[in-house]
Amino acid sequence: MRLQDLLANLHDFTEKGNANPFITSLEMDSREVEKGSLFFCVHGSTFDGHLFATQAEARGAVAIIAEKEVQVSIPVIKVKDTRRAMAVIADAFYQHPTHRLQLIGVTGTNGKTSISHIIEEIFKEAGEKTGLIGTMYTKIGEQSIEMKNTTPESVMLQKYFHQMVSEKVTRAVMEVSSHALDMGRVQGCDFNIAVFSNLTQDHLDYHRTIDEYRRVKGLLFTSLGNRFEIGSPKYAVLNNDDPVSKEYARATAATIVTYGIHHDSDIVASNIRMSSSGTEFDLQTPFGSYEVKMNLIGLFSVYNVLAAIATCIVSQIPISRIIKAIEKVRGIPGRFEIVNQGQNFTVIVDYAHTPDSLENVLKTVKQFSKGKINVIIGCGGDRDRLKRPLMAKIATKFADVPIFTSDNPRSEDPLEILKEMEAGVVGESYITIPDREKAIFYAISNAGENDIIVIAGKGHETYQIIGNKTHSFDDRLVAVRAIKELN
Repeated sequence: MRLQDLLANLHDFTEKGNANPFITSLEMDSREVEKGSLFFCVHGSTFDGHLFATQAEARGAVAIIAEKEVQVSIPVIKVKDTRRAMAVIADAFYQHPTHRLQLIGVTGTNGKTSISHIIEEIFKEAGEKTGLIGTMYTKIGEQSIEMKNTTPESVMLQKYFHQMVSEKVTRAVMEVSSHALDMGRVQGCDFNIAVFSNLTQDHLDYHRTIDEYRRVKGLLFTSLGNRFEIGSPKYAVLNNDDPVSKEYARATAATIVTYGIHHDSDIVASNIRMSSSGTEFDLQTPFGSYEVKMNLIGLFSVYNVLAAIATCIVSQIPISRIIKAIEKVRGIPGRFEIVNQGQNFTVIVDYAHTPDSLENVLKTVKQFSKGKINVIIGCGGDRDRLKRPLMAKIATKFADVPIFTSDNPRSEDPLEILKEMEAGVVGESYITIPDREKAIFYAISNAGENDIIVIAGKGHETYQIIGNKTHSFDDRLVAVRAIKELN
């Protein structure tokens, strides 16, 4: 596509050089630039793309989009906001791919990954070819692509959607983070359905206040727009048990569908029965009542399943197919994932890294525990410091043996992070083992019959970030080694 054709989608820019090169790719990483690329100079959290404009030109870039002056000999288009321009141009370059598939966005503090995966499983059971973009990976059909962010930058996002359309994907599900909404990464995405799970404290290192965090999450619902289009309705699927849903309901012009357990909703779960092997409940819908049996455990899992059911009902998937798919779901990696090596105690690895999610997991475990509950928990460095004492309080309240350890300390001193956790539990009983591997080995070597060990915080992650280095580390694999050594 020619540069001038792409610029026709922009307003309020100045152009240095009146050339019209043919654009073969869009890039914001100078290392990925090749001959024919249009390079975007983006301000990142740790870098400034303007510093790499000359490198991009040397690698073959034929034009630059920037917010300030750069010293290159190729055309430079100066804009007020590179990220916003990037979203507009990416959508145009990839021929508006989200107009040609059903796009579902899932947001909230907890549950995004689980809800997205359950929705995908239901669609697949219904014979649809699916796309998935989330914390763990991007999937196009059965092809998986490793991810760096929960929601990619707009250039990669539109590229993935274009690939999905090319490969005949009919429905795509995407986790939408608050960072992505605030940075404009999803601008240009035409969502058909927006799903809200819940809102509790998280990411205050970035958003500063819970009010700002709530407002940013709500952008997904305001972005559904005000046009009522025949044949392409927009839906907001909201958790009616979370008071924030009322605010989001007022903010959107989309058709509202609610789900819940405690409040009157369109989709309701009642008579919930839980065990260590699964959960059963009665499902009430506008189309009748049904019994649901699933392998997933916990009240939080019921909420995740209700969100997926509501989404798939408005997507015209038959209830019978939906329930059949739910019965088949075995679990999501790193979400209440059981590590079983034949030991006489239970080891659960979970991504719980917020006060609310940790409390949910420990409350669930308490319902079927026959022995002591051990929890291994840390708090990430360079992240929300206010939740550190809260996480420690929850661990000491709901676990018999709380073990505080490291969890991606990044640039912070792990011992200082632990001190901030310990400040919230003065006088309480707990164990501190800074080395995460040693903490896991300690818990497993001291476990008694019927005890439960919850290794929380990292879930599916396969790394530990210490300083500026990323080390291989998987809670599940460390637990397996510890159990085998014990045996």
